[in-house]
Order: sequence, then C-alpha cells, then structure tokens
Amino acid sequence: MTDQSAKLSYVHLRGLSAYSLLEGALTVKKLVGLAKANGLPAMGLADKGNLFGALEFSEGMAGIGVQPIVGLSLPVALDEDTRAQSRVRATTDGSIVLYARNDAGYESLMRIASRAFLKPATEDAPSIELDWLAGETDGLIVLTGGDGGYLDRAILAGRADVARQRFDAMRDLAGDALYVELQRYGRPEDARTEAALVEFAYDGGIPLVATNTAYFAEAADFDAHDALMCLSAGTVMSDTNRPRLTPNHRFRTPDEMTALFADLPEALASTVEIARRCHVRPGKRAPILPRFTADGSIESENAALCDMARSGLAERLDAVPLAEGHTRADYEDRLEYELQIIQRMKYSGYFLIVSDFIQWAKDRDIPVGPGRGSGAGSVVAWALKITDLDPIRFGLLFERFLNPERVSMPDFDIDFCPERREEVIRYVQDKYGADQVAQIITFGTLQARAVLRDVGRVLQMRYGQVDGLCKLVPFNPSNPVTLAEAIDSEPQLQAARDEDPLVAQLLETGTKLEGLYRHPSTHAAGIVIGDRPLDQLVPMFRDPRSDMPVTQFNMKWAESAGLVKFDFLGLKTLTVIEKAVALLRQGGIDVDMAHLPLDDAKTYKLMAEGDTVGVFQLESAGMRDALRLIVPDRFEDVIALVALYRPGPMDNIPTYGARKAGREEPDYLHPKLEPILKETYGVIIYQEQVMEIARVLSGYSLGDADLLRRAMGKKIRAEMDQQRARFVEGAVGNGIEKARAQHIFELVARFADYGFNKSHAAAYALVAYQTAWLKANHPVEFFAALMTLDLTNTDKLSEFYRDARRREIE
Repeated sequence: MTDQSAKLSYVHLRGLSAYSLLEGALTVKKLVGLAKANGLPAMGLADKGNLFGALEFSEGMAGIGVQPIVGLSLPVALDEDTRAQSRVRATTDGSIVLYARNDAGYESLMRIASRAFLKPATEDAPSIELDWLAGETDGLIVLTGGDGGYLDRAILAGRADVARQRFDAMRDLAGDALYVELQRYGRPEDARTEAALVEFAYDGGIPLVATNTAYFAEAADFDAHDALMCLSAGTVMSDTNRPRLTPNHRFRTPDEMTALFADLPEALASTVEIARRCHVRPGKRAPILPRFTADGSIESENAALCDMARSGLAERLDAVPLAEGHTRADYEDRLEYELQIIQRMKYSGYFLIVSDFIQWAKDRDIPVGPGRGSGAGSVVAWALKITDLDPIRFGLLFERFLNPERVSMPDFDIDFCPERREEVIRYVQDKYGADQVAQIITFGTLQARAVLRDVGRVLQMRYGQVDGLCKLVPFNPSNPVTLAEAIDSEPQLQAARDEDPLVAQLLETGTKLEGLYRHPSTHAAGIVIGDRPLDQLVPMFRDPRSDMPVTQFNMKWAESAGLVKFDFLGLKTLTVIEKAVALLRQGGIDVDMAHLPLDDAKTYKLMAEGDTVGVFQLESAGMRDALRLIVPDRFEDVIALVALYRPGPMDNIPTYGARKAGREEPDYLHPKLEPILKETYGVIIYQEQVMEIARVLSGYSLGDADLLRRAMGKKIRAEMDQQRARFVEGAVGNGIEKARAQHIFELVARFADYGFNKSHAAAYALVAYQTAWLKANHPVEFFAALMTLDLTNTDKLSEFYRDARRREIE
C-alpha cells in the first residue's frame, strides 16, 4: 500500500466485476477507473464463484499504482443432515469470501476455485465444502460472506443454532484469518443480521469488517442493473416477486463508508488491516512449456531440434526439386540461420512439441493441413514436416513468423481433419498428462442488437417494435458498431427515443449493459499445455459440453500467466480430400496429394473458367468472377487471388488481371523493386513484399522491416513519422532521390494497410489447388466426397448435385 494508507480509514474490498456473469455491471477497466478517480491505495475483487478476472484486475490496478487484493466469493455446499433438518431443497445456502494474502494463499485460491468447478458436475453452480479450507487458510483471509452469506442466510431463516455452528466451524478452520462481515444497504434484514453477527464476533473474539459489494458504479445505474438482474433470473421488471438489490449496492466512496460505519470504527479499521495483510498479486509470467527431452534442459532440446531439422531437410531436398536459382547450400544456410534464432529465443521445445504431435497424426494417416499463418515461412518447420510448402521456392520469410528484433512466442495454427482432430488432442493429453492440458475459456457478450432484444423482453415491449429498432443497428461482425454509435448515426433511432419514453429507457439501459459478459464458452481450437498441473498456474473451469478442463482465464490472460497456446483447428476440406483419395484407391488409383505437380493444365483450365463450385477458397460467385478475370495459369496466381479477395485489396484484382494479360504495363515504382514485385505485376499484395522493399531500398534488416510493416498497419502517427524518416534516409543513402523515396514510402504505406500474409495465402492456395485438381481430374470421386460430408446441408447438397449433373455425372 502507498503512504496514503497511514491516514486511510477504509479500503474497498468487495469489487464485483462483469465476470460475475449477469450480476456485476462493472468491467475490470471501470473498476480500475473508479479506484483511480477515488485515489484508492488498494482495492479488492471478489467475483461470484470464479477468478476469471483475477490477473486482468491485478495488472490493471498495479498499472495505476493501486494494490490489488484478489479474492472470490464461493457458495458453501450444505451437508445432507443440514438439508434434512432445515427442509432446504437447495444444495448451497450462502457464500463465504476468500482473499489471498501471500503466494501460498493465491495458490490456495486457484486450487479451491478449480476444485469447485472440476468436482463431479451434479450442480448448476460451483460450490465448496467448508472442510476444503482445512490446511489452506495460512495464506488466506476469510470473510463470513455479508449479504447472502453463509451466516446471514441462517440468521434470516431463524436458524440461530445453525448460524452458531457455522460460525464456530469457520473460526476453527480459519483462526485469526476470519473476519465477520457487516453490510448496510438500508434494508430491514440488514439490521436483523447485524445484531447476531456482532454478537458472534464479540463472543468469539473475531474482528468485524465493513464492506459494500459494488454491483454498479453509482445510484443512477441502478435501473439498468435491475434489468440485468432480470436477464439473469429470466424474469421481467414488472414482476414484484423477484430478487432485487438497492441503489446502495453501488461503489460507495471511502467517505460514504466512513460515515455509514462511524459507530463501528473497528469494522472500518479492519478493511485497512486486511489490505496490509494481503501482500501478493498475480503477475505475468514468461512462457512455460512442458519438457520434451529426457532431462528437459535447453541444451538437449537445442541439440534434438538441430538433429531433427538437419535430417528432415535432407529428406525434403532428396524428394523435391530445388527452387529455381537456388542450391542445396542455400537451403542449408537458411536452416542454420533459423536454428540460431530459435535457439537464441529459447523456442526449440515449442518446435519439437508441435512437430511431435503433427508427426504422430501423419503416422496414423490423420489428414493435416500444409500450414496456415506465417509459420509456412519457416524452413525449420518445413524440415520438421510441420508445414508442407517449400518457403524458399515461394519467397516466404521466416522473420514474418519469428522476428529476432521482437521477442514473441511463435504460433503455429494447425489444421486437422475434423473427424479425427480429437485423436490428436487425446494423444497430447496422454503424453503430457490430462491435468496439464486444457482448453481456453471465452466469454459471450451482450452485443448491440442482442442487448436490445434482451432488455426489450424484460421491459415487456412488443417483439415487432424491438425487432424494428434492432434492424436500425448496423450488423457488421468484422467491425461491430456500438449501440451508442448506432444511435448517433441513425435519425430513426433518435426519433423513436424522443417520441417514446419506453424506447428511451430501452436505449439507455441497452447502452449501459452493452459489452457485459453473458456466458462462458470454450475457445474453438486453442489448447494450452503446461509443465505441471495447470491449477498451479491458473484457476480451472469445466465446460459441461466438454470433458476437458478449461482455463478460467481467457486466451490473452492465460498466455500472460505463462501458458502457451497450440491451435488444433478442424478443416473439413482435409476430410473431403481424404475421402476422395480413399475412393480413388478403391478404384485402383493411388494419388500422393503431398507431391502433386503444380502445373496441371486441366486444373488451371477449370479455374480460368470459374468452374470452382466446391473448391476450397475459390467457390463463391465473386471469387469465380475473379478467376475468370485473372485467368490463372500458374500457382502464384492462385496465391495472389487468395490474398486479394478481401474488402479493399479486391479493388486491385482488375489491375492484376489487366497487367497479367498485357493490357496494362506493370509499375514497379523503382528498378530496384522489380525483382520483388514482378511476380505480382507491380501490385503490392503481400506483407512480405513490404518487408523486402524496406530491405532492398533502405537497408532494413528483415526483422526491422517486420516492425515497419506492423507500424504501417497500426498507423500510429509518431511511429510512422519515425519509420518514414528512417526509410527515406536509408533510401537516400542507397542513391535514391529524397522526393522519390518519400513518394515510395507513402505508396508502400497505403498498400501495407491491405497487405496479406503470403505464407498463409500460399498454404491455403495449396489446399485450393489440391481440391481443384481433384475436381478437374477425378470429378466423380470429388463430388462423392463433397456430398457425403454435406448430407445434412440441403442447400450445399443441391448446389453440388446441379454442378455434378452439368458435368453429366449421375
């Protein structure tokens, strides 16, 4: 805590974030803002049932110089005797609050929170057994739970004997870590519980502590939060027989709390005492990977990687022709260069882990994609058979994947056949341990249209009226428009708001609730692998739809906690290819899809005619038009089209086609750039071209050129000004006129905004080529595979059937 704590009379302990799903209306960012605005030296977080926001809260508070106090509120499960005696049907009856006061305490919090979710899923919500605290309280602070707490519920139910038993049990377990929690919201029940709680505390020699759970920021937010409570309970605001809070369930300032508990100064002092006792905060960690080699040392992993990569490259070069203009030594030099960087950045283990599970899959004939993302630019990855595209042949850059000038984890996204993807994940679980492998949580949010529909229901507005208002909100998943932005830009929404008070309430409430978390889910492809049981690194969660544990931190914060993500993606096209090849094999035709010649005339004829229904990446009507315009006759054209067919860059498709056909002369900007831009007829399409331009024209290293590319994409003015000066200075030093260099920089910057990752485009172009080849050369088997996998999709099935009939395939 800061020096302010010496004169502080109250510390806010009971922050409740939006991670208390459909209960907390304050995002972590807003909690941080409240702490800053009120000059708090410390603040606590006690979300309901989870630690979803623990690391985010910790980092946010530390970032403004506020001490974070991390905890959570957990329901306590009732034993069978208590349920029988009290005739309570519920499985829980009130919560307790736990805070971490040291490293051991935070580890206890993670264990307890994980156990609450991972125990046999027989209940709707996570809960704990009180005896779980045995042996865990040395590092914890324990609060009796306040409003809705483990003691309060029993007192309000008239079960004084049960309340006393619970208090005694908690005191026996927690000792001097226990505090009796008092909350004053101005309701009659608060006074009823307080008298008994004070008596327990004084009789048992346990300190009192004054708290106030902050569900929302200020009293003006009460109505919006009340609507949120209705969403949570599945009821409507006109229902008088429903759970309700008060305007006092807000963030009360220290001055308000000091005045409110002026008669119990020791309860206020306890908040400061707890803050002083809690001297731990979750922090970020460097990436943690499981050991791959027997001794787990970096040296042995480096040696294993070098041996495997060198022998793997030799196998590759014996099997495929060298890239035009290159020698075997060029490949070997590039491999050694990459190995040096990988070892220097200590990522050998990562490459070995990925290579291992991909090779395991390939050994069992599980279809694996040729690559996706920037990983296809690595010769080491190609040598290890992580990817299947020769990076040198297609001019793919390693620095786009792993930049020696910017330390960040490599990230291989791997496509598997969806039907057998789970087999690979099971192998990883078996190899590293089921408790060391998990999926990653995600959170659904109340988006603009959805929040209007939800709030409209709790306000009991007519469906047609709400639906009409929702349709006035632009729907753009790639660049979502907020409700406030929609209202500002749509006169009809403004008019409806001004004419109808109920619409005004709908829009105001929706604006306040938009963006809050609605429900937890699981990342579709992300898997994390640790070097120890994961609940020692992050709290764990269970998704009832999955039999794998899930991290309680989302992808960003799981990685910040040291976990490394591996993407196991499902790509149906791989299954289509596998089934078509199997059908061909049944007919006595063996096809090696990994070594197809990339110059098949029938395949390019099919593409040039736009006959690509069912062909990966090339099947949309717009893409078929683009194919007819470009008339591809080489693999590089397919790569270019995969990269160009996106909003913005697709404006260059006619230019590419005209230059390719000779109707327009290519513009290479400068003779030095012709070798870089010749493949694309002077059109800057790829991020790798931007990097090469900076290297050739201005003397950038490829690592620095990748930083330039990133800066151009972000368009941060100060960074762009710095890069412009460096680019121009380097170009002038290379004999280029300053005005010309400035002009080239501006042109490159404009193209860089749309530039695409060539490594990804090339890998996906290969899958596109493979499916086009099957359709051109073996259409019967191709259509049979396609239609088998889309039997339940009548629209697709009808489209494939019509296309097959057009080819006179019955």
